[in-house]
Amino acid sequence: MQKRFIDIMAPAGSYESLMAALHAGASSVYFGVEQLNMRARATNNFHLEDLPKIAAICKKEKVKTYLTVNTILYDHDIVLMKKICDAAKTAGIDAVIASDFAVLQYAQQIGQPVHISTQMNISNVESVRFFAQYADVLVLARELTLSQIKEICEQIQKQNIRGPSGELVKIEVFVHGALCVAVSGKCYMSLATYNASANRGACLQNCRRSYKLTDDETGEELVVDNKYIMSPKDLCTIGFVDKLIDAGISVMKIEGRGKAPEYVATVTAAYKEAVESYFAGTYTQEKIQEWTKKLETVYNRGFWQGGYYLGKKLGEWSGAYGSQATKEKKYLGTAKNYYPKAKIAHFVLEAGEIKTGDEIIITGPTTGVVQTTIDELSVQDKRAIIGKKGEEITFPLLQKIRKNDKLFVVKEKIAEKNA
Repeated sequence: MQKRFIDIMAPAGSYESLMAALHAGASSVYFGVEQLNMRARATNNFHLEDLPKIAAICKKEKVKTYLTVNTILYDHDIVLMKKICDAAKTAGIDAVIASDFAVLQYAQQIGQPVHISTQMNISNVESVRFFAQYADVLVLARELTLSQIKEICEQIQKQNIRGPSGELVKIEVFVHGALCVAVSGKCYMSLATYNASANRGACLQNCRRSYKLTDDETGEELVVDNKYIMSPKDLCTIGFVDKLIDAGISVMKIEGRGKAPEYVATVTAAYKEAVESYFAGTYTQEKIQEWTKKLETVYNRGFWQGGYYLGKKLGEWSGAYGSQATKEKKYLGTAKNYYPKAKIAHFVLEAGEIKTGDEIIITGPTTGVVQTTIDELSVQDKRAIIGKKGEEITFPLLQKIRKNDKLFVVKEKIAEKNA
């Protein structure tokens, strides 16, 4: 197949994650500011004053920037929405991601490009034609199959459906990360039970909790195999990236604005490599297994390999609370200095211990994520095998880090049996 550009869109919930995405090879990033985005509660979002800096960092790396303004809006939100869109245009943000007509109309009015969010639940070519008057990129409903996506992409070509830029409309799909039981993310459970609306970025994730089923008439508790009856496994499409590309999609979107920088780095790199391998003719089962193993090391609720794309009904449940990653990180301390000529990192240990052979992660707002293994270690300038809390350590490190960067040790996670 002739090579074409596939946009790997990575999530950014912090400067650490932003830099991790850039270093891992993302061609675009998406993020939120203030409270009008679908991860308003789940992550430390950026603020309006961050937009010029984010835009400048990404433009230098030739990476596109997309700002989420994709919650349900009430009348009292309109002033803030306009302020956000104005700030995005002034800063040079490439597009805002929207799911409310108020945003579509205002963005069009000021000349700010728009992408349509999955919350719009676009499921057919007629809807694509309608929304093409507002946006060049449309995120399809998450419940579509590959054959449905392929048909939509073919009809865009056949019917010559073009967006405001004059280019053919591009189709974006989610390729990795959290799923929920709601259709395209529109859920009202959290609002009904806690008055915290998922559709306004404040989901308290009732569906991720364990539940008991009780017969109302008899009071007897029903026996079920899985207490987590509403918590789906995470989507993972690394095993059929070829089919997604063949279907005609243009953007592969990774979920995870509330996830850690190492998640962003690992997942972005895996899908970037998979796409490059496909076009190079080296996309093999062996590589798929390697990528999957890497993806399992960072946050996940277990993987639903295929999801709706392969026509499967939602029925693969997580079976446990939180992450089922095969590895976990533990905080050790902060960087005191980095000596570029000698390529030596200097840290103060504030917790735990570290020893030669340990796998480590270093994160920082400029550094992003550095992952390596401790081959040599010195404590108080003397060669050592182990460093403990309260000690100052140094070790060789090729990648530059910065003062106050955080150091973590990575360990194999001990599997917990479901209660």
